[in-house]
Order: sequence, then structure tokens, then C-alpha cells
Amino acid sequence: MNSFEPAPAPTGVPPVGATLGVEEEFHVLDPDTGRLTAAAPGIIEAVDRENKGLVEKEFKSSMVETATPVCSTLDELRLAMTFNRRTLLKAADRLGLWIASSGTVPDAGVTGIPVYPDERYQRIHGMYLQLAVEQQVCACHVHVGVPDPELAVAIIPRIRGWLPVMLALSASSPYFQHVDTGYDSYRSVILGRWPTGGPPPVFADGESYWGSIDQLVQAGVITDRAMVYYDARVSARYPTVEVRISDSNPRVDTLVMLAGLSRALVITAAEEIRPGAHDAGISDGLVRGATWQASRHGLRGGLIDPTSGVVMDASRLIGHFLNYLRPALESHGDYEFVTSVVEELLQGGTNSEHQRRMFELGGEMAVISALVAETRAML
Repeated sequence: MNSFEPAPAPTGVPPVGATLGVEEEFHVLDPDTGRLTAAAPGIIEAVDRENKGLVEKEFKSSMVETATPVCSTLDELRLAMTFNRRTLLKAADRLGLWIASSGTVPDAGVTGIPVYPDERYQRIHGMYLQLAVEQQVCACHVHVGVPDPELAVAIIPRIRGWLPVMLALSASSPYFQHVDTGYDSYRSVILGRWPTGGPPPVFADGESYWGSIDQLVQAGVITDRAMVYYDARVSARYPTVEVRISDSNPRVDTLVMLAGLSRALVITAAEEIRPGAHDAGISDGLVRGATWQASRHGLRGGLIDPTSGVVMDASRLIGHFLNYLRPALESHGDYEFVTSVVEELLQGGTNSEHQRRMFELGGEMAVISALVAETRAML
């Protein structure tokens, strides 16, 4: 148990967005070669000696995950994420390993990295074969508190059209299998290949949402409810809407900004769900196209406005997005911080753009060294 363990929940039902938390995935690398290495079990064992459960297993033995406690402010969230990173990096340093927080690293997608020694993961690997072999991508998942499960299902259709904007801001996965894919978020492409990957479908209510998922389990398409990999989903474990669209990122402030946007988006959607409110529908085809466009170009090209279906300059659409969310951002004191980090990305480029600049200077090892250094920065 660490110092960020949340206090017991107060009586009564908290409002939407009163709580949030972040799960962050990391790559484990050999510093001599810059390649992925199946050292996650050793890192987890080392962390468990002092902070049991703080670092958790992931699908591949070259990946680990941390999760914050339940937080109420972005400052609290940043503090928890920083503590988690420090603890993880301390263990990795003792073992002579590198840690990188990014959607992919150049070595991602290669063969030879085993699944983490876990019965469920082994079963998934046996079902999906090459898909599972190439599942070496890392994401940042934001949980936003939504106590009412029916409201959580209703929120998903209202937020899904804006998720590609957040994908573009988070983009940090241009390299895969030692190739520049041409995409700013190739991780999004990899996730979209799974049966329950990509933009979430629209469901009328909780019964249809969970009924559809249970049908996939019964049909043998997925192993369990936890295999729902939609870009946003109703959590099967917590009373939250889980926004899963974003790449991992070496800068903590980028991830905290994305958490702030996620909370504001969920709050705004919840407030729009009332009698007489218009249906904020966007077609499945358009939201899928918008997601592809964001994964392909990041902030370097146009993005699809979910309110009109028209392609708009990325910076202009992001300005509209921030205005749309401004009341919710301001209600939690997040507006100035979120807009300042967004402006830095618009001016300086995404992490994918930074990786490409590093590659021009020194090839793959320059990319990896920069990711590792940035993951450690400001800790």
C-alpha cells in the first residue's frame, strides 16, 4: 500500500467526473541493444518487495503497467503517476533495464517476445496467433467516475466522435517492426484489428451493451468481458467510463492533460443527456474514418469535425474542442493547464514527430534513448 491510497468513499452518490484514475503501460528494453526484452517478471518481483501490486503484468513479457489510486484532481493524479514512475524506474535501474512510455518502440511487433506467464494470456495467444504475436503496443487508459451504469452506456456514443482528436494529441507510435509506418499512431491500427477494437458501437442501454459482449464470449470470439478493447468502454470492474484511445507518452504532463480532457468530455456528455436534448450521433463509418485519419496524420493534417463531418485544420478543430469542454474544464480548475499543454503540442509537435526528428539525427538508438530520457524527465 502506498501513500496515495484513496480515503473511503463518502456516503451518497458522487457526481460524474468526481473521480478519475490512469493506467499507464510501459515497454521494457535492453540498454545495450535498444531491443525489447522479456524482463517484466523480474521487475514486478523487485517492485513487490516494497510496493506490492504497484507494477502489474501486461500481455507481453516486455511490458508492464502501473495504475494510480482513485484521484479527484489533476495535481493529485500527476503526483500519483510520478510516484509510480519513480518506483518502476528504480526497480528497472537495479536490474540494468530501460523503461520507455510510448505507443510503440522500433522493436515492437517482432517475434521472440513471449506472452507473460499467465494462463489467460496464454489462452488469448492461442486464439489470436499472429495478432497476439504483434501485440506489443502501450496505451494510457483514463477512468472517469460515472456511478450510474446506464448513464455510462449512454455517454459512450456522445464522446466517441471526439476521441480521434485525443488520439492525434497523444500520437507516439510511428515505428513498428523497425519500419517507419508513415502513421503517427500505428498502435491505433494494431488495436483496431481485434474483434472488439477501434471505435465503440452504439448501444441502446446497459442490457444491450453487456448482452452483445456476452454473446461474443459465448461464441468464442473473445475470452471474457475484459477483452473489450474499444476506444472507450464501460469498465467491467469499476463504476467508470474508460477512455482508451490514447498512446502512452513519455511526458507525464501530456498524459495528465489527456486525463483532464477525458474527464471534461465525459462530464459534458453526461450533462447533454436529458429530456429534449438533441442526439449527438455520428455514423460508425465516419467515426472509424476519423480515427484512421488521426492515426495516420496526428496533428500534421486535417481532422474530422464530429459535429459537421467536415475536415478541419487540426489546430482549429482542437480550439473548438476546448471551447466545447471549457465549462467542464473550468469547473475543476483544469482549463489553464490543459490548454497550455495542448498549445505546446500544437507548436512543438507530437511525440511521433519528435521521434522522427531523433531518427534523422541518430537512427533507432537515438529514438530509443530520447524516449527513455523523456520517460525519466522531471521525476
